[in-house]
Amino acid sequence: MVSKDQKIWVAVAHIVLITLSALAILPFLLLIIASFTDDSVALLNGYSFFPEKLSLDAYRFIFAGASIYLKAYGVTVIVTVAGTVMNIFLTALTAYVLSKRRLPGVKIMNLLVIFTMLFNGGLVATYINYSNVFHIKDTLFALIVPNLMMNAFMIMLARNYFEHSIPEEIYESARIDGASEFRVFTTIAMPLSVPILATIGLMGSIAYWNDWQNSLYYINNKSLYSIQAVLNSINQAVSALATMAGNSSVSTAEIPTTTVRMAVAVVGILPLIIVYPFFQKYFAQGLVAGSVKG
Repeated sequence: MVSKDQKIWVAVAHIVLITLSALAILPFLLLIIASFTDDSVALLNGYSFFPEKLSLDAYRFIFAGASIYLKAYGVTVIVTVAGTVMNIFLTALTAYVLSKRRLPGVKIMNLLVIFTMLFNGGLVATYINYSNVFHIKDTLFALIVPNLMMNAFMIMLARNYFEHSIPEEIYESARIDGASEFRVFTTIAMPLSVPILATIGLMGSIAYWNDWQNSLYYINNKSLYSIQAVLNSINQAVSALATMAGNSSVSTAEIPTTTVRMAVAVVGILPLIIVYPFFQKYFAQGLVAGSVKG
């Protein structure tokens, strides 16, 4: 029998969670509605959940050059898939090594990884290394390698999972049966770590999908632009046109300068919104299991 206090607690918990969910969802809903709002209405009345007039002008403007977007989406998909797969493998491999407390020098390696959470070489040194040492400028590697340098926080999550969520006896039994350490990692540690690996993969894929800075720094060939780089270029161009129109007689009547920014954001995040629900279960499990000692 559920007590009165428990019923009150459940009701309060539901109210809080519904409120927080609404605060997270409503901005996205407003973003989508605003992208379909007529530009003159948005300019006059601002963004609203119930606009007076709807329009597809912002999307017509964005997709006027459909081939450019298709190519940019293709580049982004290739970079995201390749980068995420390599990122998962390298992060998991590093975390597995760091989880072996008896390994000589492992404390120093852990310290070096944690050090990168606090300090980095800076943009200038990074740019010189990637451009003049690794020579990845104007190649797809320029969109993959910088983000491939593993995130120390993700490594720590995976390390804790390997160390505390998988019993050491499982590793030992495989070694007794003659399995090498690499085989233990690939056939035991990796398959038993799906929740934390899915979490790493989701965060890594979001980072790759949303990245536009690497295109800005290392890509001059526009055929290698990612979708975010293309959308960022459109946003900057629209902002420049709006500024010019405000300071001169330049007309932007046929360009939806107000709503196009919302449409740009929708086009950029829509694939992530579609994919995220399929990984949500693993994402929650991975964060909890990877951050709490068992």
